[in-house]
Amino acid sequence: MASEIKTISAGEMPALLPALTVLLRDAVDGGASLGFLPPLDVTEAGAYWHATLAEVRAGTRVLLVARAGGKLVGSVQLALSTRANAKHRAEVEKLAVLTAERGKGIGTELMEAAHAAARAKGRTLLILDTRKGDPAEALYRNLGYTELGVVPGYTRDARGGSHDTVFFYKQLAG
Repeated sequence: MASEIKTISAGEMPALLPALTVLLRDAVDGGASLGFLPPLDVTEAGAYWHATLAEVRAGTRVLLVARAGGKLVGSVQLALSTRANAKHRAEVEKLAVLTAERGKGIGTELMEAAHAAARAKGRTLLILDTRKGDPAEALYRNLGYTELGVVPGYTRDARGGSHDTVFFYKQLAG
């Protein structure tokens, strides 16, 4: 599936907030490990996106979205390091695809677009983490990310169970 991937400006983001909220809730409630617990409350999801808007506006975060058939179906973010000795790196965060659209290559398209956006911002080192055993782990490996290591019990689920997290990095060609 070829979706349309676009970097979203702070000016464009307010109109997308309802669709982004739906995406985040769907992803979390569908089992994605994105820092929230299911069921994700609409108010909590909305507050997250409003905070993200402030970071996009400040230029410290890049938001990319995927659309297919005129519908927002996925997103990914780059948190740009602002430290003087770290302006060459970014953290990939919150890769999310609607549950009904998973398995169609949208995650790969979003990640490839994130790589291009990182290069455009002068970022040559990307870091990220994911819950061990999640489909995202295989995606990142297939995209050439290198495993740094596993932290046991790094996250908890809604029932209080602990899960290991895998940390990855990728060096981008300039």
